[in-house]
Amino acid sequence: MAGVEPTHTTDLLVVGGGPAGSAAAITGAKAGCSVLLVDKASFPRDKCCGDGLTTLALRLGEHLGLDPNLLSRWQPVADAVIHSPSGRSTRFPLPSNDGQYAAIVPRQDYDMALLSLAREAGAEVVDGHEVTHLGVVGNGGGATVEVAGLGSVWAKTVVAADGMWSTVRRNLGLSTSDDRGQWHAFRQYVSNVSRLASDLHIWFEPDLLPGYAWSFPLPDGRANLGFGVLRGGPVPVGDTGKIWDGLMDRPSIRAVLGDHAQLEGRRTAWPIPAKVDRAVLDYGPVLFVGDAAAATDALTGEGIGQALMTGILAAEAATAGGTEADIAISYREAVQRELVADHRMSVALQKVLARPFGARAAVRLAGLNRWSRRNFARWMFEDYPRALIATPHRWKRGALSTSGAYTSSQIESV
Repeated sequence: MAGVEPTHTTDLLVVGGGPAGSAAAITGAKAGCSVLLVDKASFPRDKCCGDGLTTLALRLGEHLGLDPNLLSRWQPVADAVIHSPSGRSTRFPLPSNDGQYAAIVPRQDYDMALLSLAREAGAEVVDGHEVTHLGVVGNGGGATVEVAGLGSVWAKTVVAADGMWSTVRRNLGLSTSDDRGQWHAFRQYVSNVSRLASDLHIWFEPDLLPGYAWSFPLPDGRANLGFGVLRGGPVPVGDTGKIWDGLMDRPSIRAVLGDHAQLEGRRTAWPIPAKVDRAVLDYGPVLFVGDAAAATDALTGEGIGQALMTGILAAEAATAGGTEADIAISYREAVQRELVADHRMSVALQKVLARPFGARAAVRLAGLNRWSRRNFARWMFEDYPRALIATPHRWKRGALSTSGAYTSSQIESV
């Protein structure tokens, strides 16, 4: 692409319009940078996901300006019911009078709402346009990106928020054989569920460990049903289709969904990358975020909070100024500080849950008394850092009693 005069120039080019990309675009635009966000998909679009928002995701969404009242299918979560491999079920309550700590919303709605916020912040959003080529200019000269139907774009910084099969990463020759993901998950929506399914349920089924099955509540008698397994674990990825075929008819799951529950739409499957501690986070003027940075919780497979976090951190590094090297170092250090210790704790706990005995013991210990049940629920939903006990620099008064999100405004019931 040498010698090609760009048709567009921008401070920040964001490739990908999911939560990570929108978070970067909102943050960059609010800081006064020119921002162009491109995505090959046309929005609104569905995304295969559990649709769950942890406390971390809720707080970061609030920080970005997301208003739940504008999302008709927003479903707050008050309790989580954990089903042990032994068959024992324990209810873990979240605080009920101090903001929201968990919610469920279809990604079709959630991603569109964040993308609208990016537009409102001043970012130019161009969906339905795919990146076809990227050329990094040497000596701190930014990057020139070819976008189908748009032309050549020069950007000082590129934020690659284009998923685990990142086109940007592939264009830069950074893809490896380890890019298949660390987890593999299935999801399908279910209608006509029973009242029991109005709670969030997680089943540690013995044959899925250290993975799990879930039922996440949605309005109008619907739920998001799915399961995830560790790639390379006891369940071969090739056998997951057979597991899905019989998932809803497992007695413990059917007891929650009810006899009249029906699958709707199509089943979807996706790999989940979870290796932020060893992922390539930057290359010249390019910063990788979200799934492109493998920034998913290795214990739960949750990635929306991590996507928002990396998108914000990348844009903050880019807008702080300095050379490409300065920006890259700032971003790497921020990810290390905010995510890597918690990732390593999740990997360690994953080993505990790999066997039925460990999973049974963990659920029993967490459900020991009211205090342990309440704090386990808050820890599980990322109210406080996964590795808080191992990171003394984050110890402070009130660390175990923080408020949820949206405490300053009333959220209408949906």
